[in-house]
Amino acid sequence: MPELRRDPIIGRWVIISSERGKRPSDFATEPEETSSANCPFCVGNEEKTPPEIFTVDQPDVEGRVPNTPGWQVRVVPNKFPALRIEGEMERRGVGMFDMMNGIGAHEVIIETPDHAKRLHQLVPGEIEHVVTAYRQRIVDLTKDPRFRYILVFKNEGRAAGASLAHSHSQLIATPIIPKRVTEELEGSKIYYGWKERCVFCDIIKQELAKGERVICENEKFIALAPFAPRFPFETWLLPKDHRPFFERDNDLTQLASLLGEILKRLAVTLSCPPYNFLIHNSPVNCRGSDLLAYHWHIEIMPKLTKVAGFEWGTGFYINPTRPEDAAKYLREADIS
Repeated sequence: MPELRRDPIIGRWVIISSERGKRPSDFATEPEETSSANCPFCVGNEEKTPPEIFTVDQPDVEGRVPNTPGWQVRVVPNKFPALRIEGEMERRGVGMFDMMNGIGAHEVIIETPDHAKRLHQLVPGEIEHVVTAYRQRIVDLTKDPRFRYILVFKNEGRAAGASLAHSHSQLIATPIIPKRVTEELEGSKIYYGWKERCVFCDIIKQELAKGERVICENEKFIALAPFAPRFPFETWLLPKDHRPFFERDNDLTQLASLLGEILKRLAVTLSCPPYNFLIHNSPVNCRGSDLLAYHWHIEIMPKLTKVAGFEWGTGFYINPTRPEDAAKYLREADIS
């Protein structure tokens, strides 16, 4: 029988349509073309992107000249930015409407010099370089007083929104806190006001005690299927200890290890599906009780179903796979 499940953080309801229950093999996707022809992110094509703003260089390269080969991870401004870093916000009213200039930052994190490799195929040390780049760019952009929120996200595969096949992720800094994040912040504060505990910490404790939605873990991090997932095989990765800021987390080695493992499990179980992942972090200069209430985390959402009229009209999501089943499939995946 179908179930209605309520997300304990923002109160969103989802429909787990067990009668439509789908196994991993039901979500087969077609392989994508990954030609490197004219790819601006490939080694040797550094002049095809805007000048780099951060790199992790290969360990055997000394004295590398900027915008030349020899990098392991490379961060550049987006050539076609959603928001631009130059200028002032100039917030203003237009009658009853509000608007401001499109001020922000939009950057691309090129995760590997190897065009053919996906993020889940990198070794943990290489993934650690990627998350180090995330951290360093967030740290730098928080110094800009115009920015109130910084989102790191990845679109893997054309169906998930990637316009280039070369493995990369993106960062956008905004002068406002996005509504989706505000909902999480407000829900977390309400829960903390009731119980004087972080809702994410309570979720982690309960899931570890019960075990059926835990996918994998190490000493510092846990990957689990949330109780009320919007999408089949949706996965969250969280630090086990209470941490409000991603950029202040010093356990990047263990983070990289578990992120690589869960992406491998998804790739093996679902035949390398397109997916989105995003880092939900505390807003810039978050203070006071908000630091006790909010807990940074990564949300990974395979692109296996489509959002259609019912979802747009109601805000409900229909998920054909129970999270308990998804977690079991992912736990049992052979990633050796």
